[in-house]
Amino acid sequence: MANTKAFPRNPLKGIKRLPRGKHKGVELLLIQTVDHLGKQGEVVEVKRGYAMNFLLPQGLATVANDHHKRMVEKHKAKLQEIQNKRLAGLRTVAEEIAKQSVTIEANANDEGHLYGSVGAPEIVSALKRNEITITADQVRLKGPLKELGLYTVAIHVAHEIEAELKVWVVPTVTDEPAKS
Repeated sequence: MANTKAFPRNPLKGIKRLPRGKHKGVELLLIQTVDHLGKQGEVVEVKRGYAMNFLLPQGLATVANDHHKRMVEKHKAKLQEIQNKRLAGLRTVAEEIAKQSVTIEANANDEGHLYGSVGAPEIVSALKRNEITITADQVRLKGPLKELGLYTVAIHVAHEIEAELKVWVVPTVTDEPAKS
């Protein structure tokens, strides 16, 4: 007997053919806002592979047929209210991040140069200790932090919501006395 729970449900079940757009791409209706593509409720045209391999299986979009377009128009006010609540929650997260200042210990020499570097994963784990959860791709670094000091790091919370985080890179404290 085949185990059907191992496979996700087919988002194209019952759809004979994907609708084509003006530029011979696939027309999809976005269920959620997708960075660099569009906002929730918009009809977008993408390449077939992007639709089949990412947007549809992740539940970010659905096929843009007339029924779905009418449903979006009908519920546009409700969708906008839901989106506003979501953005308000994300803005509070951004404000919380802006209030934070994280300290990251790293091994450094006497001149203040780090033996490694501090990157996005270290910043994410430092924020996690302060009970704020973000992903490494939300951290916008201009390059790895390779010296001791105070840095201002941009955190991309959502589509148009950014926060600035103060990151202190300090030397690792050791219990050994300094050799003269």
